[in-house]
Amino acid sequence: MRIDIITIFPKMFAPVLNESILKRAQEKKKVRICLHDLRDYTLDKHRKVDDRPFGGGSGMVMNAEPIFRAVERIKAKGKRQKAKVILLCPQGKKFSQNTAKKLARCSRLILICGHYEGVDERVRQRLVDEEISLGDYILTGGELAAMVLIDACSRFIPGVLGDKNSLNFESFEGNLLEYPQYTRPANFRNMKVPAVLLSGNHKKIEKWRNEQALKITKEKRPDLIKLDKAV
Repeated sequence: MRIDIITIFPKMFAPVLNESILKRAQEKKKVRICLHDLRDYTLDKHRKVDDRPFGGGSGMVMNAEPIFRAVERIKAKGKRQKAKVILLCPQGKKFSQNTAKKLARCSRLILICGHYEGVDERVRQRLVDEEISLGDYILTGGELAAMVLIDACSRFIPGVLGDKNSLNFESFEGNLLEYPQYTRPANFRNMKVPAVLLSGNHKKIEKWRNEQALKITKEKRPDLIKLDKAV
């Protein structure tokens, strides 16, 4: 998968992209991540990418021209791969594990990091395939949302995770939170690991884990149970 990121703060990404799983995914050539400074695509001599909104109002709006120029030039470099253009913004569909799984099947993503009071509406109308939001709150910009999206999607790309089966037991798979996990020592400050996990009986362990996952989900995220029934 190739992921192109259009941003006015490209330096923000280095600490995330150059560590841990994302670093290894790039080294193994499972993911190629390219950063593009939006200011490189503006025709303004001062490299401005925003302006005051027509009709008045507070704040600034990101110009359409540099965003169009950036997306068009990026697409032109890889015509053989169909690119899905995503705008990270508060108006978007709430990001989820299922969304990450679907996006991971794409061969190419172009992420536009929104800022200020948003982008010129013509970007949404003519350029963007999908709008995504992390949740019902406002971030300074779309960069953090882009990092989360990249991390979540990369985990579903074959070969990125060391243990491919671990994905099957993570939280939100099957609309359930993950069951409790324990490691050594079996008795820590008189807090003991449930006996079933030490039994070696895999059928009993699986049954216990399923029961615990359902119990925890009912207690902490009952909305996930309702969602599962609705589907």
